[in-house]
This record gives sequence, structure tokens and C-alpha cells, in this order.
Amino acid sequence: MDLDVYNGMAATHLRDVAWQKSRHSNSQGSCVEFARLPDGGVAVRNSRFPDGPALVYTRAEIEAMLLGIKDGEFDHLIAG
Repeated sequence: MDLDVYNGMAATHLRDVAWQKSRHSNSQGSCVEFARLPDGGVAVRNSRFPDGPALVYTRAEIEAMLLGIKDGEFDHLIAG
């Protein structure tokens, strides 16, 4: 990919990536999608707006987030 990848770029400009959403996402497509970037980073987009911006994170940032999710640090965000 010879495109400069940056935070907030249009997700459609990331042409050589495979977007993936959770198997737990709902049938309306309301979910977050992730794509691994060639440099090891990860892009994130809203599946309802696939042409919208992509947030770009380093591998370390994604790893910290996933560890926090697994540890339950964000459970309060979806608690009723």
C-alpha cells in the first residue's frame, strides 16, 4: 500500500485491507469493523458508514484495549 495512512482518513482509501466484524454483531450491520494494516497497525470503522473515517491505532493501543475488554474494564458502558 503506497498510501499514507493517517487517523481520520476515509476508510474507502484503505483498499488493500480486509475489514472484519465480530460474529456477535447484529443483522442490521450496526457494528465496529477492524482491519489490519501492512505496518501492523489497526484501522477501525463504523459498519453503518463504511465510506466514513477510519480511526488508526498502533498494535500496542489495540492490545491494551483488548486486554481491558477481556478484564471487564468497560463493562459499565453496557450495563443497564
